[in-house]
Amino acid sequence: MAALNAAWHLPIALPPFPPGQLGHLGGVYPWRMSLLERITVDPEVVHGRPFVRGTRMRVSDVLSLLAAGAPEAEILEDYPYLTREDVAACLQYAAAQADHAIVIAA
Repeated sequence: MAALNAAWHLPIALPPFPPGQLGHLGGVYPWRMSLLERITVDPEVVHGRPFVRGTRMRVSDVLSLLAAGAPEAEILEDYPYLTREDVAACLQYAAAQADHAIVIAA
């Protein structure tokens, strides 16, 4: 089954949910969601900056906390709506953003 991701306007395939799973409803992630699917970009939320799906927590805020030396456990305690997978998704998103070719005009 394909659906339209309103934030990115891309068709995405939704995996079938096992019994009892709510998908994106109520903050429950699909059981086969990749980490990068946890990161959303929507011009109507946090001024179009990447954020953790289902929250208003920007990826840059999570990365700033980690860069300042905050342990993951402390971040999760201070922001109980985040999960370990959300923090990992922020790191994976940052790695993906840094991993692109830079073209220099001659």
